Amino acid sequence: MILARLRAFRKRRAAVCAPGVVFHSEAKIVNMRRQECIRIGTSTHVRGELLTFAHGGEITIGKYCYIGEHSKVWSAGRIHIGDRVLIAHSVTILDNLTHPISATARHDHYRRIIENGHPESINLDEQPVEIGDDVWIGCMSVILRGVTIGQGAIVGAGSVVTCSVPPWTIVAGNPTRVIRELTPAERA
Repeated sequence: MILARLRAFRKRRAAVCAPGVVFHSEAKIVNMRRQECIRIGTSTHVRGELLTFAHGGEITIGKYCYIGEHSKVWSAGRIHIGDRVLIAHSVTILDNLTHPISATARHDHYRRIIENGHPESINLDEQPVEIGDDVWIGCMSVILRGVTIGQGAIVGAGSVVTCSVPPWTIVAGNPTRVIRELTPAERA
């Protein structure tokens, strides 16, 4: 019990948390920057991983959200998640390429990481990710840089989101395509 409390305390210090935030035992925060670079709203439950890179990154998560087991939210630029967002298990959200495209630069980046830790200066072509209020992201989906997911949208399980998603729309596939719009009754 004491170890669980200590683990929760360390996680809280790695982020600015509103009252009622819950870090489950499997949650992980890797904040290579300042505490305020990760902000989490009231009554949000985190079971996955939140990570900011050494050279940049900002994650904001609204209130009453859920980040499922084995999900990863990795920011080198900016990721904003609205209120009441459900992110199922094994979802990946990235606002960057994670490594340079050039093979030589990629290898140099990898060597710098293993020899000295993540570099404080690198261009990973960051583009912000915006996830609106009341979004549901199905398990094993991937949300890529530069994407906006509109309010109330649903991303089907196993989807790869490479383009923005309109509000109140169901999308699925790799790459995603629109399945249908939600009816007015489904938007309530």
